[in-house]
Amino acid sequence: MKVLAVADSDSYLKWAAHLLGDLPSSCTAELTVIRTPITPSPAQIHAAVAGAAADPPVLSARALRRAAERFRPDVVLVACTGPVVDVLVSEVLAGLTPRPVFISGLPGISIPATEKAWVFRSGCDLFVLHSEREVEEFSALGRELGGGGAVGLTRLPFLHGGEEVPVTGPRDRVVFATQAKVPRRREERERILLALAALAERRPDLDVVVKLRALDTERQTHNERHHYQRLWQSLADGGRVSPGAVRFAVGPMHEHLAHAAGFVTVSSTAALEAIAQSVPLLVLSDFGVGAEMINLVFEDSGLLGTLDDLSESRFRTPDEAWCQANYFHPRGESDWVSQMVTLVAQVRAGRRAPARSLLDGPQHVAARRRARLRVEVPPNVLRVGYRAKRRMRRYLRALG
Repeated sequence: MKVLAVADSDSYLKWAAHLLGDLPSSCTAELTVIRTPITPSPAQIHAAVAGAAADPPVLSARALRRAAERFRPDVVLVACTGPVVDVLVSEVLAGLTPRPVFISGLPGISIPATEKAWVFRSGCDLFVLHSEREVEEFSALGRELGGGGAVGLTRLPFLHGGEEVPVTGPRDRVVFATQAKVPRRREERERILLALAALAERRPDLDVVVKLRALDTERQTHNERHHYQRLWQSLADGGRVSPGAVRFAVGPMHEHLAHAAGFVTVSSTAALEAIAQSVPLLVLSDFGVGAEMINLVFEDSGLLGTLDDLSESRFRTPDEAWCQANYFHPRGESDWVSQMVTLVAQVRAGRRAPARSLLDGPQHVAARRRARLRVEVPPNVLRVGYRAKRRMRRYLRALG
């Protein structure tokens, strides 16, 4: 069985590279990156696939189509943001012979289930999720909205157990994992940095690290308006923090956690990596707990705490029942691979019709055209076009 995986950003690439590791040894897999405005840098690509695969090529939409026609995959794993998933399945990779089974999913915590996530992936034959709770919520959403295909379960593929990551030095590091989308306000992010600075001052024996998803000059899945590096420099210039109290780093999360005495985040899948590696942790609740903060899933986990807890290095361990329902179910319950094999057999036998996308229809033509531009037009050209469009809008508003 041949599997072609396509990713469009750093987080989706990491997910795809590690998910391919779940495939049977009889499978042949190829991993690629589709060129879009959020294409990861070479350094991000290397960090995302470290230990899981060779660095994949970055392909235009046309080159991806040619690669798929040469490879003739049985399965296409579309590990991309929603609009890109839809346009790849409905247009760029449509009509391949033999017809592949299209699989998609989300690269991290997906609670609560959202209509947008389901709708954009409703043209796929299998939607891969990572907890019993996620499967339950998305299955209910699918029954309500219609469209789509089957729902499969696996564990997040990059959750390394402590026994898999050798510790090569002392556990003297506190790792703060950033999240691009939350908290949104500059002053809230500054409060986090000030608490990390207070921790560093109280505990000079600890190496306090802000683990970035991307450097200030790199792109990531979601735009980050107030980048922590810039904010830290501003605080240091204003004399509010000592410049060297906290350091900023990139690279694979599991390597940072191998040295960690504690872990903290507002909302990040990396919290699950910390649990897997038995690192005490803290999920900050100062800015609210709910869907908007992408941390609703941590209710009743025993992990919620405050910035005061952080500055005093008070970390927690998770509730076992919560772990069972959320991302740490027994590996034997995972069924996405068996579902994939069944779907391929059904398609080859002509007994499986393509999944019905909820975005088929004239009302979605314009949105698909915009999504296609993201994968067909070089990002630098696209950015010039966006800037020109914004200038024209400002000019017209000034006239009117």
